Amino acid sequence: MNDELLSTARAWLRQDPDQETRDELSGIITRAATGEEAAIVDLNDRFHTRLAFGTAGLRGELGAGSNRMNRVLVAQAAAGFAAYLREKSHGDVPTVVVGYDGRRNSRVFATDSAELFAGAGLRAILLPRLLPTPVLAYAVRHFGADAGVMVTASHNPPNDNGYKVYLGGSHEGSQIVAPADAEIAAHIQHIADTSTVRALPRSTAYETAGDEVVDAYVAATAAVSPAPAGTTGMRWVYTAMHGVGWETLSRIVKDAGYPQPFVVDEQLLPDPTFRTVAFPNPEEPGAMDLAFARARRVSADFILANDPDADRLAVAVPDESAADGWRRLTGNEVGLLLGARAARAAEGTSGAALACSLVSSPGLGAVAAHHGLDFHETLTGFKWISRAPGMVFGFEEALGYLVNPETVRDKDGISAAVAILGLAAEARDRGLTLLDLLAELGDTYGHFASGQVSVRVEDLAVIGNVMLALRSIPPTHIAGRSITSAEDLLQAAPGEPSGDVLRYRLGDGSRVIVRPSGTEPKLKVYIDARAESAVGAREAVAELEAGVRSLLDERS
Repeated sequence: MNDELLSTARAWLRQDPDQETRDELSGIITRAATGEEAAIVDLNDRFHTRLAFGTAGLRGELGAGSNRMNRVLVAQAAAGFAAYLREKSHGDVPTVVVGYDGRRNSRVFATDSAELFAGAGLRAILLPRLLPTPVLAYAVRHFGADAGVMVTASHNPPNDNGYKVYLGGSHEGSQIVAPADAEIAAHIQHIADTSTVRALPRSTAYETAGDEVVDAYVAATAAVSPAPAGTTGMRWVYTAMHGVGWETLSRIVKDAGYPQPFVVDEQLLPDPTFRTVAFPNPEEPGAMDLAFARARRVSADFILANDPDADRLAVAVPDESAADGWRRLTGNEVGLLLGARAARAAEGTSGAALACSLVSSPGLGAVAAHHGLDFHETLTGFKWISRAPGMVFGFEEALGYLVNPETVRDKDGISAAVAILGLAAEARDRGLTLLDLLAELGDTYGHFASGQVSVRVEDLAVIGNVMLALRSIPPTHIAGRSITSAEDLLQAAPGEPSGDVLRYRLGDGSRVIVRPSGTEPKLKVYIDARAESAVGAREAVAELEAGVRSLLDERS
């Protein structure tokens, strides 16, 4: 067994073009060959499987081996994706746009991809520098490209990177969905089985896009919500979370007519080590502490934060009840603010719709109904939300918002920031704050509150066992509330969202959804309640959270 493992590792080593990962792997092979147990375990972890290519593309830890992100794996992915595009092109020359963020090896992976696409006979266009993910998603449509690749791991830990794939044409620059993921994966596996990376054709005859595509994105996004008169006194703080959002956002803010923010200098420029945060995710505890401190010093009205590739947006507001005087709004709260904005603008438009993932707030459905719009619930992820018919706005509770679907068919934290600036400016003109706007939403559409229970496990089998127990012996009550409807989305009707999801509707109008996390070893439970007051909704969520924990304890 060890001989086979060593043979696999040596074959990988021979085709690796990266000196750093070659040196890393060579040392592990040498130690494993002497029988060192830790090295054998390490080698097995690196080669017992491949990073799976799915609808999110590739994402994983940087390092040598088939179970890591590296130049060999990326080259195989690029060559396989090129083969897929040529197969679908019916003899035409496919065009693919490649972008990258500020993470370790992002530019290297992007350049490798451009060379391999060009070597395979495709028209390859490399974006001019590190840029936000939404710019790449925009560029796919701007160039009329057949596909796009963004090298990013979004808000993952510093030593991760990823490979995110979009399709143009009838897909309108959306992320891939089945069956394209499996078809691309099969081409990638064929390349891995039959070719070495060093033998793959490469060419430097790819194009490097000029600033024109960035300028076009800036103009389109500034037009999302031009500043009304009287915004000069608005005081706000911005953090890029060590990512690539600032350069693009600052231009858009200027062009849209808003005052420039006070910035968190320590987090403003790209830094692949993300040195000031444990995780570069605005949702994580502590990630926005520097922004809170800056906001207190300058007496800011609100804070906007992008994640490192700027496809997500966090919003925080002053709150005297919070320990440090500031509170980050939930993704559902921001989603309802932006959803109401879109619904007011679209009212009376035939076929216009709001959309969100099925674990996001049902309040968006109430907003849609109030304004006479269609409403769609989808599976989690913007690959599904972006495909909702007639969508004028879509969101998911994990800080993802799509406010300008005619420009970008993916979540976009920059255009969402501009939309929030517009709402804040309009509120200020009325002597109100973003919190006041939230209160108005409750008065208009009903008071909704959300909560979440996450259970992290060491053994993934625990999650499967809990889901099986819930299916085998369905609960009848949660927190004293009767369950009036129980849906297993594995048994969904054709055309309805389908997945490993259990959805319970309760007698008081509350909703509980249970599903395994798609990216972490967690079981997630999403709780939503509606009540006559904001306080009542929050109290209902607290009771349901306690009831859910009791239920999970019983079924574990």
